[in-house]
Order: sequence, then structure tokens, then C-alpha cells
Amino acid sequence: MGKELFKHMRKREYPCVCCKKRTNQRDRRTVTAAQRLVLQKWTVGDVSEDEVLCSLCRVKVHSHLKRRKSEQQNLEHELRDTAPFSPPERKQINARNAAIHSPPSVTLTVPSTSSSHSSCFICRKPGPKLVVVSSNERHSVFLQQGVLIPPGSRCCTRHLPNGRFTEEALEKISSFSETSTLNRTSIVDMLMYLREIALLNGGKRIYFDDPNALSDQEYVNLTGINKVSFDDLLSAVDGKVKNTSTRSVRTSLGIFLLKMRCGLSNEMLSTLLNVSKSSIRRAISVVRRTLMETFVPNNVGFQHISREDVINKHTRPLAKSLFGGTGTQAILVLDGTYIYIQKSMNFAFQRKSYSMHKGRPLVKPMIVVTTSGYYLSVLGPYVAKNNDAAILSHIMKTNKEDVLKWIEERDVFDVDRGFRDSLTLLEDLGLVSAMPAFMKKGEKQMSTADANTSRLVTKIRWVVESANARIKRWKFFDRVLPSSQVPFISDFIKIVCGISNKLH
Repeated sequence: MGKELFKHMRKREYPCVCCKKRTNQRDRRTVTAAQRLVLQKWTVGDVSEDEVLCSLCRVKVHSHLKRRKSEQQNLEHELRDTAPFSPPERKQINARNAAIHSPPSVTLTVPSTSSSHSSCFICRKPGPKLVVVSSNERHSVFLQQGVLIPPGSRCCTRHLPNGRFTEEALEKISSFSETSTLNRTSIVDMLMYLREIALLNGGKRIYFDDPNALSDQEYVNLTGINKVSFDDLLSAVDGKVKNTSTRSVRTSLGIFLLKMRCGLSNEMLSTLLNVSKSSIRRAISVVRRTLMETFVPNNVGFQHISREDVINKHTRPLAKSLFGGTGTQAILVLDGTYIYIQKSMNFAFQRKSYSMHKGRPLVKPMIVVTTSGYYLSVLGPYVAKNNDAAILSHIMKTNKEDVLKWIEERDVFDVDRGFRDSLTLLEDLGLVSAMPAFMKKGEKQMSTADANTSRLVTKIRWVVESANARIKRWKFFDRVLPSSQVPFISDFIKIVCGISNKLH
């Protein structure tokens, strides 16, 4: 009985669970738990604990496990660099990576462009002056157009100035294939980009950091200027305004222009842009100071432009024929506009700023424009108790912005009847005043000469009314401003007028 059992044990075979080859005692290896999971995917059925592997199959399984571990470590390293995951989230990621084994690349039913390196994928023109499209720009095109640009794709430099696609290039981008092949790195990069956009934007619609997030018309609706003009104005504050953890320089400028254009409260801006109210306030303040230092002196004020340029470039031929005489006189149109403010707690300022004519507190900036509507200067603002004549007299007597050095004799000031008390001062300075005539005492109708003179003055001075209306299109000035903003009204108006002069 014992001899038969011994013979049976000697005759027992140990085949390899993978290749089914008979193994001897030296070539026989037991199966570990990790190897068992791999073998269950390679073979049909369960692998028991008493199964064995030959040396060759064990090397194959070990190499597969090593390669898989290396890929998981690389993916975890990329995720760690791009996002600070919490320990529970990282544990879930590790478990998911250990349980799922994906192929090196996948094919998705997403349209894609061509991926030639020797020709432009937009216009199909050959090189050699081609540039590689950056990953952020490729992802941005996918967000807007729904078309994937393969990594390494190249295009002409005229399509991608400053690393961004032009509007014309975006319209010409078309799909070459109905499918896209993506590897793991491309998928991770796209997911991280989308995650960054979602976190920074907070799920909100208004987002300035990505130049392609908003269309050109949306820039006009929100900021009053198009995308090209926005980038031009950005160059005036870039390097002067710092980037913070909550807002970039581009976002700070967008906040300022959005405040001016739409007149929204800081609470509303905080909700729309996902930025704290205090950060909104600081952004408006720092952009205002920077624009006053770098942008306004070159675009608004008597000293930013010469008399010759005003006469030759910003004077209408009709005005020259009516009031220009020899054509060497500067013709300026003056008028004051109203900016309504809240009732002040300072009683002295409250009395000065209250207008008996309008029945509410306000301040009055003096607008000086050319006959073409170009903003030459903005002076003030002055309190409501001063009429237009008193404001003009104060400007001339105090020589605001060195105006007396800029003007010359026989220059024409086109004014309305509110300046009648300052006509004597203008005559003493050698200036010519053009003002609608008054009916004389006892007259019921103007004479033909006075009526024609009034019509000519009105035909020229309507541009200042239009200029005042352009200021009020920035809804910040069409609201009742709080008393805390009164010291900065002059800065805001000068910035808006400078933007109109240069960018419109």
C-alpha cells in the first residue's frame, strides 16, 4: 500500500499554468498574488494557489508587472505636479490605476485636423517657416471649435502671431478626420487643462485670462473695446500691475473696464468673476493709478498734442470755412457735463455740490473737444455752484495744464449761452468767442444775421454734446456715484476719454 502511494507521487506532473509545459523541480516556481491577477487576464478561468510557472513564463509576467508599475508611477507623478490631491483622493487614484489597464493609445470619435510637420495644417502651404502649436492653444481651439489639433502640428507664423491664433485662422481651421488618436499623456494634459480652466473660472462665463475664451463682440459688450484694443491697452499696464494668486494683470484690466462699461457693483463683479470683493476694489484702484501714469498723459491733455496736429488732423473743413479764417486758428468746443453723486455727510461740501437747477448733488467736469469730436482735455470736476462761465474763468486765470501757452491769439472758442459772463475775459486774451446770439430787449424775433450766426455755431458745437453722450455710454458715469469715488472722478473720465481718442 505504501509503495503504490509513493509511486503515484513520483509520477505526478507539474505543468506551467501559462504555457502548459511540464516543469521539473529546478524550473518550477509558485504563483504570487500579483502574478495570479495577471494570469487570470491572460488565461481563461481562475488560477489556484497550487499552480506553478516555468522560469520563462515567470520572467514574462515579472516584466509585465514591472512595466505596469512604472507607467502608474509616471502617471501619479504627472498628477502630483499638476494638482494638489488630498490623501483620500490619491488613494482612490492609485486603486483605480491598479484595477484598470488601458492600452497605449485610444481612438475617439472626435474630429481632428491634419498632423503634417512639413506643411501648414490650416492653409496646406509647405514650410520652411512653420511654428509648432503650443498645447494650451491646441486645447483652447478644442474648447471653441470642438476640433482636436494633434501634438506637434505646425502652421504658418501669420496664423499664430504671439503664440495665439487670429480670428481668421480660427475660422479656417477644419477637420481632416472624423476620429482622433490620443495617448495617455495627451489625455492627461487635456484633462488638467480643462480642470485648470474650471477652477480658475469657477464655472463662470466671464474669463479674461484665456484670450480665446470670449469672442471679439463679447469683448466689446463687456469692456467697450475689441480684443485687439484690449491687448493694446494691456501693454500700458503690463509690468506695472502685479499678478496675484487670485487675478492676473489681464483679469485686473478686465475688471476695471467691466466696471466702467457696465457700472456694476463690486459685489456683482465678485460673483461674475469669482474674485473676492476686496480684490475687485484693489484691482480697480491699481489699474486706475497705472493708467493715469502711463496711458493718460499720452492721450488726453493740452500737452499731449500740438496745435498743428489739432488744426491739420482734428478740425473739420466746414469749421475751417466758417470760423477758421486763414486756417491757422485752433477751433475748440467747450461744454460742461453732469456727474451725479450721493448726498455727502460733509455739510459744507453738500451745499456746494447741490444743484438748484437739477435739484440733486452733482459735480461738473469741463470737456474740451475739437470740431471732429476728439477729446483735447478734461478739466475739473467742479462743484455744482459754479456755472460754465465761472469754470472757464477759473481755468484761464489759474492757467490749468498750461493752456495759455497752448492757445494763441485769434483761436476760436465755440461755446453756448452759459459762457456769456466769460466772453470779456476771452476777448482780453485775444480769443474769438462763437456763441448763439440773444434777442435784444423788446425784440420778438432775432434778426437774420443773429439767427444765421446761431445756426452756424450750433452746426459746429453739436460735437461736444455727442462727446458727452459717448462718456455716458460708460455706465459707470450714468449712475449715482458714492461720495468715496468723488476724488477719482477726474481720473476715470480722463481714462475713458483717452481710450476713445486712441482706440476708437
